[in-house]
Amino acid sequence: MPTSTTPAAAPAPVLPRLSPRIAAISESATLKVDSKAKALQAQGRPVISYAAGEPDFATPRHIVEAAAAAVQDPKNYRYTAAVGLPDLREAIAAKTLRDSGLEVSPSQIIVTNGGKQGVYQAFATIVGEGDEVLLPAPYWTTYPEVVKLAGGVPVEVFAGADQDYLVTVEQLEAARTPRTKVLLFVSPSNPTGSVYSREQTTAIGEWAEANGLWVITDEIYQNLVYPDGLAAGEIPKAALSIVEAVPALADRTILVNGVAKSYAMTGWRLGWMIGPADAIKGAANLQSHLTSNVSNISQRAAIEALNGPQDEVEQMRQAFDRRRRLITAELNKIEGIVTPLPEGAFYVYPDVSGLLGRTWGGVTPTTSLELADLILDQAEVAAVPGEAFGPSGYLRFSYALGDDALLEGIQRLQRLFA
Repeated sequence: MPTSTTPAAAPAPVLPRLSPRIAAISESATLKVDSKAKALQAQGRPVISYAAGEPDFATPRHIVEAAAAAVQDPKNYRYTAAVGLPDLREAIAAKTLRDSGLEVSPSQIIVTNGGKQGVYQAFATIVGEGDEVLLPAPYWTTYPEVVKLAGGVPVEVFAGADQDYLVTVEQLEAARTPRTKVLLFVSPSNPTGSVYSREQTTAIGEWAEANGLWVITDEIYQNLVYPDGLAAGEIPKAALSIVEAVPALADRTILVNGVAKSYAMTGWRLGWMIGPADAIKGAANLQSHLTSNVSNISQRAAIEALNGPQDEVEQMRQAFDRRRRLITAELNKIEGIVTPLPEGAFYVYPDVSGLLGRTWGGVTPTTSLELADLILDQAEVAAVPGEAFGPSGYLRFSYALGDDALLEGIQRLQRLFA
């Protein structure tokens, strides 16, 4: 008598343990180098780190006091609107008009957990699968990763030290394709400290407008600029915003900013994004599921930062100005290093290709990654290699550290490469 048999089930497909997009993300190179430097310091080694983009100053006292008062107020113990406190959004709108020349409604603003979340949400909101994003290089290490997380394709457009790291319209046009949807515009720049002039900003903005592109502009360093020719006691205006240069772009531009850099508030995790109504609605929906509201204590502190006295902010800017001149002059004393004088932020980005292929202390580095390892090992100085920001052949030094340590570290390099 025949027996029935059940066909053997096909073997289940072997699925990857992690999401392919998550698996493809690289660790933040700046945080990696900084963590390594701190680990060596904890072991007792006298490492001087230029790795982290973090002011060495304390948050101004009046801001801290506002936060302390907020801790005592029970209304801050509960959920608040995911997009941010109304008072803070009003303060951000006033700052945006003052420094970016753009009048916006508080309804166009979302308060985020640091500028980094604002960057992530900006790309996640407007970039679709396969959309190309023009990414002027050198770039902050996070930008290409968030583009890829959104399903987009980062397209690097590189400008070297001979161009002061500033891309041209001609370079952008050569990189544009029918798939190009977004231009990233950053001035002042991390990692280079370069600032686009009014003429350059206008030309790029008009080109983006003519080609119907979205623009994401990261303005986190806009108040850290060092123009020449200021009268004694004069405070410089912020770096020119692309939406101030080309107002017609406002309907297709997302601005990202925050209090971290100018107010020495990196640990407070308070940033924001600003954009047209449809983009902000989409980003608000995302944030409602992602994080909800930012800490109310940090929001109360940010209100005081934006609305309160700016004296200490200007003192920090002046200290950075002094340090940028010092570090640039001292680095340029080393044969094989070419360091343009930056006009903003708190970084220098020397071209170190003249040191590669030569032997130092028995080691012959051929990349800036190898060079960074050499100077950490032999000079106990930590800097971030150019591979984190684009092509090899460069190092990033943050001068947001104490004056004595800044000079000592560069003198160690002068002795190493003598």
